[in-house]
Amino acid sequence: MMLDTLFNMRGRVVLVSGASSGIGLRVARTFAAAGASVALAARRTDRIEAAAAELRALGHRATAVYLDVTDSSSIAPAFDAAEQALGAPVDVLINNAGVLHAETFVAHRDEDLDRVIDTNLKGAFRVAQEAARRMVAHKRGAIVNVASTAGLRTGAFMASYAASKAGLIHASRVMALELAGKNIRVNVVCPGNIETDMQTVLAEKGFHDAMLKRTPMRRFGRSEDLDGAFLLLASDAGRYMTGAVLAVDGGQTLSWM
Repeated sequence: MMLDTLFNMRGRVVLVSGASSGIGLRVARTFAAAGASVALAARRTDRIEAAAAELRALGHRATAVYLDVTDSSSIAPAFDAAEQALGAPVDVLINNAGVLHAETFVAHRDEDLDRVIDTNLKGAFRVAQEAARRMVAHKRGAIVNVASTAGLRTGAFMASYAASKAGLIHASRVMALELAGKNIRVNVVCPGNIETDMQTVLAEKGFHDAMLKRTPMRRFGRSEDLDGAFLLLASDAGRYMTGAVLAVDGGQTLSWM
């Protein structure tokens, strides 16, 4: 295969959850630029509709679909809407929706724990299930679950978030194992400290300097720093990769400072 076609996404239909801002919005734009038809899925429909319109104005195929990953009744209709608007089955899922609660372990309330687990683990699990069922029927697909370096190493004030992401990483490995024989690949991207709204929450808690110190490259990442990882895992460039867990973190997982 020629190098210029390895990362090409022409003919692919990609659904991105949590696409209203941050990493999800960047990923949607990246895949559209690579030639994919893109469904931006999120609860904030005003934002995803504006983003989809922006992509269409640039000549890309894009649509916005409502999706609340904590509401199982919204998941299948989101896929149906994406497939109807884009004219083909979804064959790539970027499973990105997530929330953070930054608080000490002992101060977590039940509702805090429930919100994080319901979104980051149960929600991602359900969306991957729906995608996989459809991909099995069409005998092709790639799922990229978005976890975090918090699922690979410990960090204070992130007990629920770390638990949810560690759970997603291990669930993803099982998904990859079970689906490998069905021509469906499942991989994981673990972003480190990326400049997003979620990162702003941590900075407001006073963690900025400590997080920067623990990043050997001595800078926080930007959403575009994740482009290569997502394209690799979703495209034919990564066609022999499944069950992989890629940390994109400026060396954060190497440091215990």
